[in-house]
Amino acid sequence: MKVERLTPALGAEINIDLGHITADGAQAVYDALMTHQVVFFRDQQMTPAQHIELAKHFGEIDVPHPVYQKHPEIPAITILENDANRPPDTNDWHKDLTFRESPPFMSILYAKKVPVTGGDTLWANMALAYDNLAPHMQEMLGTLDAVHDIGCFRNDYLGMESNIQAMNEGVYSNGAWVHPVIGTHPVTGDKYINVNRSFTQHIVGMLKAESDRLLEYLYSHIDQPEHQVRFRWRDNSVAIWDNRVTQHYALADYLPDYRCMNRVTVNSDRRAA
Repeated sequence: MKVERLTPALGAEINIDLGHITADGAQAVYDALMTHQVVFFRDQQMTPAQHIELAKHFGEIDVPHPVYQKHPEIPAITILENDANRPPDTNDWHKDLTFRESPPFMSILYAKKVPVTGGDTLWANMALAYDNLAPHMQEMLGTLDAVHDIGCFRNDYLGMESNIQAMNEGVYSNGAWVHPVIGTHPVTGDKYINVNRSFTQHIVGMLKAESDRLLEYLYSHIDQPEHQVRFRWRDNSVAIWDNRVTQHYALADYLPDYRCMNRVTVNSDRRAA
């Protein structure tokens, strides 16, 4: 298996057939993921069932997403389908589902149809971003916690008719959670920044204005290109990323063109457990 590193920060491209992967191949992909945080694969041909089987090599499959469209035959596959009438809402830096007590470990995103140009996705290495903080800032942040909730998903629950009841029910059913501002990776032991624009609402123990200033500092720090990799999709490309230690941003520069991605999310890392 050839692993080609894409940037010093994170990211590698791997030449392996994911649709017919063996246990040894899955272990090799996992090892590369622990090193590079996000790994990419070109020219893949996977059925929905093979997509699920691939994910099972790494851990427990997540329940259907609380907002996005589901595959008609396999609800664990999320369909991210966008065009002029269905604009995306993932063009912001985020980690998936951090409003849960235990956010998911991994996502496997399969490009079914992408525009000729546009629609790239960026990932950022939160462990590298932590390492590049000043030591006194690392020490201070290590004492703090932050509240996460469904954030921008409120817009989806509100819908076109401003359905406030649906939004309130969505907030109630999904809840919120408090996570450390600095996390520790369970496998590598790396410390990483654990706040994101989409779902982090407030630093515990701070006034709102103080919290906003500190969070904006961290978001600006994360935004540095030196922490990032940018992937240009082609049809049948696949990205697998470690949601614990990365954030991602899907560019919305391709409208009104059509883009369709299939995603499976893995809750827990059975190797770490």
